[in-house]
Amino acid sequence: MKSLSPAAKYAIAATTAALIAFTAPVFAQSTDTVPAISAEFPYEHQFVEVNGHRMAYVEEGEGSVVLFIHGNPTSSYLWRNVIPYVSDTHRAVALDLIGMGASDQPDIAYTFQDHYAYVEGFIDALGLEDVTLVLHDWGGGLGTYYAANHPDNVRAVAMMEAAAPPALPIPSWDAVADPQVRATFQGFRDPEMGPRIILEQNGFVEGLLPASVIRQLTQAEMDAYRAPFPTPESRQPVLVWPNEIPIEGEPAGNVAVMQDIAAWLGTSEQPKLYLYASPGLIITPEVANFVPQVMNNVQTRFIGAGIHYLQEDQPETIGRNLSDWLRDVVGEG
Repeated sequence: MKSLSPAAKYAIAATTAALIAFTAPVFAQSTDTVPAISAEFPYEHQFVEVNGHRMAYVEEGEGSVVLFIHGNPTSSYLWRNVIPYVSDTHRAVALDLIGMGASDQPDIAYTFQDHYAYVEGFIDALGLEDVTLVLHDWGGGLGTYYAANHPDNVRAVAMMEAAAPPALPIPSWDAVADPQVRATFQGFRDPEMGPRIILEQNGFVEGLLPASVIRQLTQAEMDAYRAPFPTPESRQPVLVWPNEIPIEGEPAGNVAVMQDIAAWLGTSEQPKLYLYASPGLIITPEVANFVPQVMNNVQTRFIGAGIHYLQEDQPETIGRNLSDWLRDVVGEG
């Protein structure tokens, strides 16, 4: 990669600083009362071939299917402390998106549409039927788009911090209210700064991920999140995801995707659950108040303190809310 001008180097430094700074006030909170959260991943990966490549997943339990779909830059590891609350009564399946976790990293573009083709193929390959989806980050967009396209195969949907309506599409950069968050993602999407920060410095994993968790992630947890991305080349899927966010009409295809998702969320009868935290990142408590206006048959539940990777701060609360909702609202097929 060619050397950068002094101005570009300054911009990278400023963006990296913004990445750390935008959650600094949260770190000032005491974490003395945060319960211990296990770093252990007590599940063995299984593999299924989808579109000529292996996708990894874990599963536990029996019964109706609950499919967990993660986002950027995580994997099924994100759900490790949530799965036990579901697997005692359901077949809990957590996949690794293509190019992420223990799944293969084929030479593809890693656009939303690429990921969606693999998610759709994964569900077909395992023959998953009457699925309840539990979604986070870009898993939110992928899962709800699957629901919009295959409504007869989706029993219910639970979301948290989802890259889906009402958070997306974003009409303009001015709509990103926090200037530090705006600067961070503008840096990620910049054709020079983005590769430097994400591919070379591994900035999404080393910076944004731990900065979006209130507690301090342990060395073992950080190592688990680093493991799929040891080289700049392996981090290409992480780089592409920020560029797939539909902002100011681009990518146009993803604006259309979000419009289809919004239509399904607003009219479908399937039960929906939206878990949110404070301060949140995509769904703040203020935005959560808006969710029932744009989603049909939805419950919103506050789960406590959290930024974006809520499973790393509130796994027990997430798990108990999912378990109660599955029992009381979704029921058994």
